[in-house]
Amino acid sequence: MPLTKEQPEIRTETYQIELPQAIIETFARFLVPEIRKYYDSEQGQREFTEWQDAQSKTK
Repeated sequence: MPLTKEQPEIRTETYQIELPQAIIETFARFLVPEIRKYYDSEQGQREFTEWQDAQSKTK
């Protein structure tokens, strides 16, 4: 099937890169509080409960 403008080519190459520890730590300092806010929210609590229910059914 030829690609159209609506279906751009999907690139699947994998690159091996190493990020400096300082960049990882800076990103974590930003991301961790956002994750906590989400899981403290009503939606986050609901989705976590749904995930737990799904996990208990697969065991």
